[in-house]
Amino acid sequence: MRVYGVTGWKNSGKTTLMERLVEEITRRGLTVSTVKHAHHATEIDHEGRDSYRHRQAGAHEVLVASPVRWALMHELRGAPEPPLAELLAKLSPVDLVLIEGYKREAHPKIEAHRAETGRPLLAPENTTVRAVASDAAPGGLTVPVFDLNDITAIVDFILKEVGL
Repeated sequence: MRVYGVTGWKNSGKTTLMERLVEEITRRGLTVSTVKHAHHATEIDHEGRDSYRHRQAGAHEVLVASPVRWALMHELRGAPEPPLAELLAKLSPVDLVLIEGYKREAHPKIEAHRAETGRPLLAPENTTVRAVASDAAPGGLTVPVFDLNDITAIVDFILKEVGL
């Protein structure tokens, strides 16, 4: 499966960029799945829900199904976080998987950058960053720089990078 990442510091616009990329890529007729990495214990269901109660009771996995979607929750229960490759293997085949986060993994990435965060660019130190999407015009980079809002150009670049 072809994978491409979106990375950057907190509040750099990663999630908004991901959302806009998915919209444009699917508009072009391609199938896309996403992987989002969180550094904290993310809850996707809530106290009082049946699935929450099943997990709290000790279930290893809980699958919730309805006529419009299904979701599988897997509790690690102290086991180490699985590597990205193991998680990708659980996805159904699609044209492209976009990955938000995982800045230290080996897959190619575009860096989302907003000047107002005051954070330095990752690109100069991270060779997996193949381009930067920014609301400023950072200089001195050896990778292409796109306007953060030029989704068409960013998608063209990513699809060329992955051979689609």
